[in-house]
Amino acid sequence: MLAALDPQAFQAGFAAWLESLRTKAAGASDVERPVFPIDGKTLRRTHDHGQGLGALHSVSLWAADYGLSLRQVACAEKSNEITAIPELLKLVDTRGAIITMDAMGTQTAIADQIVASGADDVLALKGHQETLHDGVIAYLDQQIEQDFAHCEARRHTTRETSHGREETRIDVQLPAPKSLPGFERWAGLAAIGIAVLIYLRDGQQTTPVRYFLSSLKLGVKQFARAVRSHWSIENSLHWSLDVTYREDQLRIRHRQLRENFAWLNRFTLPLLKQHPAKMSQAMKRRSCGWSEEFLLQIVTGQGS
Repeated sequence: MLAALDPQAFQAGFAAWLESLRTKAAGASDVERPVFPIDGKTLRRTHDHGQGLGALHSVSLWAADYGLSLRQVACAEKSNEITAIPELLKLVDTRGAIITMDAMGTQTAIADQIVASGADDVLALKGHQETLHDGVIAYLDQQIEQDFAHCEARRHTTRETSHGREETRIDVQLPAPKSLPGFERWAGLAAIGIAVLIYLRDGQQTTPVRYFLSSLKLGVKQFARAVRSHWSIENSLHWSLDVTYREDQLRIRHRQLRENFAWLNRFTLPLLKQHPAKMSQAMKRRSCGWSEEFLLQIVTGQGS
């Protein structure tokens, strides 16, 4: 049955319910603007070279504040995310949301689509946009040397200590100068930002630095929240899929079947997470097979 179902039609069957869950969660929380990270993941063992079938790579839209995977779109490989992301954005009502993605999705057409839909974006910058990337770095370096004396910068610093490590996060947001290379090509471009993580563990310090474009107006706490929320798609979704569902070991090599299984994993993972039982997600999954009563609690949310 799962092999026969069209993946997009299968997902559409859940769409209205997921949207109602999102609306209910929004009403029960104080989140004004939800953050929707977008990122891709490859199921490495789902290839069949004899049939010319590459490993399944799917791009997901994750509601970070609510722990819900709203939709996914499959594509041939990571480089095809540029064409998959616009299709994914068409499937979800993103009005009022903040869309985040890594440098692969930092494209002018995607920024146009996000802003036109009534959302805002926070887009990572790397070598994919080399001239613009270099221009942002040069401008920020100049402003840092002058201690931001000649621009309206906003800074936000947080510090955390846990499990033997210390983290200091410094986020800076400032208006995007019109002198940036290609400024006029980016829809709604309002700000640029820098996120610095000072990470200390066992006496060793690392300091990764990331740069961003954004249509968000100045409000550094909102910018910082969006930057940090983006990592939840890796930590709360992709990592959990590998640990709980062992997706990297999945060997299904039927085009539609593997995509439908990937969607079921993303759909059911939040159901496991919301159950209050003090056990791992993997153990909750096993318990569903051992106990019909526990399975019904997971599916219906009665135990949460």
